[in-house]
Amino acid sequence: MSRISAVRVALPENVHRQDEITEVLADVVLGHEPPGSPKRELLRRLHASAGVSSRHLALPLDRYADLGGFGAANDAWIDVGLRLGEQAVAQAVAAAGLAPADVDLIMTTSVTGLAAPSLDARLAGRVGLREDVKRVPMFGLGCVAGAAGIARLHDHLRGHPDDVAVLLSVELCSLTFQRDDPSTANLVGSALFGDGAAAVVMVGERRAAALGHDRAPRVRATRSRLYPDSERVMGWDVGGSGFRLVLAATVADVVDKYLGDDVDAFLAAHDLAVADVATWIAHPGGPKVIEAIGRALGLPDDALDVTRRSLASIGNLSSSSVLHVLQETLALRAGASEVAGAGGGGGPAVMLAMGPGFCSELVLLDW
Repeated sequence: MSRISAVRVALPENVHRQDEITEVLADVVLGHEPPGSPKRELLRRLHASAGVSSRHLALPLDRYADLGGFGAANDAWIDVGLRLGEQAVAQAVAAAGLAPADVDLIMTTSVTGLAAPSLDARLAGRVGLREDVKRVPMFGLGCVAGAAGIARLHDHLRGHPDDVAVLLSVELCSLTFQRDDPSTANLVGSALFGDGAAAVVMVGERRAAALGHDRAPRVRATRSRLYPDSERVMGWDVGGSGFRLVLAATVADVVDKYLGDDVDAFLAAHDLAVADVATWIAHPGGPKVIEAIGRALGLPDDALDVTRRSLASIGNLSSSSVLHVLQETLALRAGASEVAGAGGGGGPAVMLAMGPGFCSELVLLDW
């Protein structure tokens, strides 16, 4: 098995209340619309009902009005993404009691910018990774990539039990907001998505024993699922202006239709049921998606509180969000264990996320 040794999230220093962001983005994405127009009022309603109180942004808020085209936005993604990525990786590796030179594999994921050489190659020298570090850059998984990345690192570490592996997610969603685009998808995106990065350090079974990480969360199993006839549920249309959001109103319907049976089958394969799961680590897609997850799984009202708090405090960070929920969950579990004593805490946990495909990723954890 593999162990999750550390998780660290890095957020941009530009943080604003949702109402501040609303008024600026109303001009950015609806600049051609007159004050008081139906589209501007719709944007305000969507922002007010998004379940988001504040967000961190890659750039100062006043920069978005004159950011320019796709090239300028992508340059900003590389610049800010490298700084946040370096911070997240350095802090996560240190928290795991390791040095950057101990890392054998680094996997990077993003769906909000492009770079060749990829972010991991650009970060290697800055962070202090070895010249022979294995690199796996991923693009296109979107919101599901935080959970999927942990699952794929687990696959690697099962075959390399002495290795140290790092997952880095960098998502600067605000740089993808389309100017002068009144589509409902763009308005919803402008209400939900924020910016940030997250890094996870995982170690193989033998490395965990050598490091004394036997009490770190263990990945027991993973499962991936692609849903039929759902390619236009979520994703990007890529054009001259950059990434144009595809976001159907049926996301919650797909969750309602499939997720319950998927989770039941996944848990049953390990002699578990939903009632046996002590902790749920869910990606905060938005209020309707969170409600659909709870409904599909028959969860108590407070089971997804950490997910809701993550959405409220930083918005939806695409693939980085479920890793933020994981970090907050681990902090809560550590506090509970200290109160209960050395034998406190424990029980199975499920991490889940969904994204373009349309697809889901399930990860079974325990302590």
